[in-house]
Amino acid sequence: MKALLFMAAIVSGFSAGAASKGDKTMTKQALIVVTNHNQKGSTGQQTGWYLSEVTHIYYPLIEAGFKVDFASPKGGVAPMDESSRDPKDELNKKFLEDKHLMAQMDKTISMEKVDPKNYQVIHFAGGHGAMWDFNTSPALDRAAAAVYENGGIVSAVCHGPAALVNVKLSNGEYLVKGKEVSAFTDAEEVEVGLSKVVPFPLETTLRERGAKMKTAKNWADQSVVSERLVTGQNPQSGHSVARKVVELAKTLN
Repeated sequence: MKALLFMAAIVSGFSAGAASKGDKTMTKQALIVVTNHNQKGSTGQQTGWYLSEVTHIYYPLIEAGFKVDFASPKGGVAPMDESSRDPKDELNKKFLEDKHLMAQMDKTISMEKVDPKNYQVIHFAGGHGAMWDFNTSPALDRAAAAVYENGGIVSAVCHGPAALVNVKLSNGEYLVKGKEVSAFTDAEEVEVGLSKVVPFPLETTLRERGAKMKTAKNWADQSVVSERLVTGQNPQSGHSVARKVVELAKTLN
């Protein structure tokens, strides 16, 4: 009887250990941050987060085994830029038709309530709205710095790098200083007619923070990895940013 109990204990302990290892694999988490802002300055034009800049990284992260949460500077409702509603894109269509996912975008986590220790990846999706609230959230700054300094990945695409302009590491230096960065260019902002509407020029500001800007022709796919920072220039860069994030994530402890 004692022998049977001993063997049962061993089997139980082995199973628990295996489950623990499995749980560790399953607890990989990523945070996609989207904007709460819904107006392009005083133009009366609607904006928000850009659909493909969420979907093109959401599904690759899920396939890579990540649990993905959605957050925003204020939490709660995060409006989608209606001009980005393109159901011809397969991933966009899949996201739009998923009622559970769309409901999450009305109940995003406030950055004030985000615990950076839970996430190995934090991704800042673009959309013009990000230009108004990504760089004015101290909680967002803290979370990005913490994920990076905890050994995680910080990524952003298009106007998403607006989140990076005020992020400082514990050494007092800007996160982007000395790193290669891609973001929506000043030339692209001029082409869409919003260079006088956005509150600051994104490319220029990142350069002022010490970023080594990597730019391509307007609307060309351009993304870059610099240490554990992954950035992309525009909506056309969403897929390449996602691929680079997933590949980089494989190297994390």
